[in-house]
Amino acid sequence: MRVLGIDPGLAITGYGVIEDSDGDVFRTLIYDAIQTPAHTPLPQRLALLYGQLSMVVERYRPDVMAVERLFFGRNVTTALTVGQARGVVLLCAAQHDVPVVEYKPAEIKQALVGYGRARKEQVQFMVQSVLHLDEIPRPDDVADALAVALCHLFSVRFNRLIEDTSHR
Repeated sequence: MRVLGIDPGLAITGYGVIEDSDGDVFRTLIYDAIQTPAHTPLPQRLALLYGQLSMVVERYRPDVMAVERLFFGRNVTTALTVGQARGVVLLCAAQHDVPVVEYKPAEIKQALVGYGRARKEQVQFMVQSVLHLDEIPRPDDVADALAVALCHLFSVRFNRLIEDTSHR
C-alpha cells in the first residue's frame, strides 16, 4: 500500500509518500513542502497548490491520500485559508481517483506516540524514528504530513490484525 500524507495549508502544504512493504519496514519515497508566495492572489496560490500536488499524485500513484482534518482554535482567518487549501487537496484526490481518509490531530498523535495530547516534538521524533530518517523533516508541515501517512498505515495494520484474530 502506498499512502500520500498531506498536511494542508495555503502558505505551506506538507506532503510525504510512504509505502508499506512486506515486514515491519516502511519505505519513504518522497517528502517535501509545496509553498505558495504570500503576495500572490488567492486563486493563483490555490492553482499552484493543485498543480504541484497533481504532479506528486501522477508520479507516485498513491493508493490512498491521508489528510489531516481541519482543526482550529481561535483564528478564523487561518481556518478559512486552510479550509480552502484543504478543498484543493480533496479536489486533487477526486480528480485523480484517489480515495481520501481523514484523521484528527489527536488521532494522529495517539497512533504515533500513544497519547492524543502529545507534543509536536514527540510526534516528530517518532516520525524520524519509525521512518529511519537522518533528521526530523522540515518544515514542521512535512513531518506532520508523514505522521498522517503513518497514522493511516498503522490503522490499516491494526484493522488487519483484528480481522485475522476474529477469523480464528
